Amino acid sequence: MVLSDRSIKEELDAGRIVIEPLQESDIQPASVDIHLDKAVLVFRNSTEPYIDVRKDLSDLTERLEIDVEKPFILHPGEFVLGSTVERIELPTDIVARLEGKSSLGRIGLVIHSTAGYIDPGWKGQLTLELTNVARLPITLYYGMRIGQISFQRMTTEVDRPYGSSELGSRYQGQSDPTMSRLHLDFDKHRVGPFPRRANREG
Repeated sequence: MVLSDRSIKEELDAGRIVIEPLQESDIQPASVDIHLDKAVLVFRNSTEPYIDVRKDLSDLTERLEIDVEKPFILHPGEFVLGSTVERIELPTDIVARLEGKSSLGRIGLVIHSTAGYIDPGWKGQLTLELTNVARLPITLYYGMRIGQISFQRMTTEVDRPYGSSELGSRYQGQSDPTMSRLHLDFDKHRVGPFPRRANREG
């Protein structure tokens, strides 16, 4: 069940959903608008022939800040990581979804590639995966409305919320755009070798 503006306000007033900072005007009929923070991670030129997902990738990017007066220019085909101004906290029985704004989508700005899902128990700012699929550069301004989040109530509270020690949640509490930590999947305790399936032929 998607929460209405009334239900969102009730959850905010009860402190179960936390969005800081928050302006009343950002609460839409079934979502809350979020804004672009200053920090941007830009992919630098690399001598590596490919991105190796088994390695720490933090050296592939450099951190820039969007000037208060001047926009960041996102060029056609360019991919950068940004962050929301807002810090979000979710209870253990509500999941949220991150979506783009229609007005930005109509000029070719995509704000997430796959990371549109915010787990119950999440705490922190959201990393944005910003891509320009248009043929012209797009200006990005600090503080501009960049997307929206909607909320859904779950059938029950989750047994293991995001951030639980046994889950090894990688991004809990992040306060800046955060590069992929996919290499942690290749820790010897987390990935294969997988047992072979029995040969059923013959």
